[in-house]
Amino acid sequence: METLGGGSDWLGLRGKVVVVSGAAGGIGRVIVRSFVEVGAKVALLDRDEASCEAVAAPLRDSGASVASFACDIADEASVAAAAAGVAERLGAADVLVNNAAVLQAGSLAEIEIAQWNWLLSVNLTGFLICARSFGAQMKAKGAGAIVSVSSLAGHMPQGYSGAYSVAKAGVRMLSQNLAIELGEFGIRSNVVSPAMLITPMSEAFYKDPALKTKRIDMVPQRKIGRPEDIADAIVWLSSARSGYVSGEELLVDGGLQRNLMTLIPRPGFDRRDHVVQSPGQ
Repeated sequence: METLGGGSDWLGLRGKVVVVSGAAGGIGRVIVRSFVEVGAKVALLDRDEASCEAVAAPLRDSGASVASFACDIADEASVAAAAAGVAERLGAADVLVNNAAVLQAGSLAEIEIAQWNWLLSVNLTGFLICARSFGAQMKAKGAGAIVSVSSLAGHMPQGYSGAYSVAKAGVRMLSQNLAIELGEFGIRSNVVSPAMLITPMSEAFYKDPALKTKRIDMVPQRKIGRPEDIADAIVWLSSARSGYVSGEELLVDGGLQRNLMTLIPRPGFDRRDHVVQSPGQ
C-alpha cells in the first residue's frame, strides 16, 4: 500500500513487522490501520478471534500484509503461540504495541481480589509477557521498539476504577525498566498516555450533551481526542524518526494535565474573566 510522504518511507517502517495487542478494540483497530498506511506488516492480537479477523480481513483484501491471532496476553502459553505464529507468517517482530486493556468500575474496599488480579494480569502483567516473547525476536535482530499504552490515570488516581490506575502507573514504570534492560540489544521502550478520547470504552460518557460539554471545557484545546491522535503518536515512537528516544512518555491529552490550576475556581482569574471576543462576536 502507498506510504505517507508520497510513497517514500520517511518513517522507516515499510516492511517492518508490527505486533498490536488489543487490535480489535476502538484504539487498536486505528493503530493497525495507521501502521498499514505506512507500509508495515501488521500482526493483530486479540482475545476475540472473530473481531480480530473482522479488522484484518478488509485490510488484507486491499493488499495489506496482515495476520490475525487469537491471543490472551495474560497467558504465557497463548502469547508464546502467537509469537511463533507471527514469526512464521510475517517474520520476527520489529515493533510491539502493548495496547490491550480492560476497565471495570469498583471501589478498592469492595473489589474482589480475583477481579483485581485479573485486571492487573491484562493491563500490566500481559505487557511484560508480550515484551518477553516479542522482545526475544527483537534481540535476535539487534533492534526493535516497544510502545506501551498507559493513561493519564497512571499519573493521577482515577477513583472507583478498580485496579486501573494502579496498573497504568505500573505500565509507565515497566516501560522505563524495559528501556534500561533492553537498550543494549538495540530495543527502545516508550509509553503513550491518552486522556479525553472518544472510544468504544468511553463513548457512553459523551452521550449526555451536558457532560460532553463539561469535558470539552476542561481541555485547553477545547476538543475531545480521537483514536487517530494516539495512533499517530505510537507510529512516531515506533519509527526511525524517534531512534534516540527511549524510556520516555508522550502524554496525548490536549493539555488537560497542565490545566489543573485553571480548573480551580478563582474569581478574577477564571478564563471567562479574560476571554477576548473575536471581532463580530
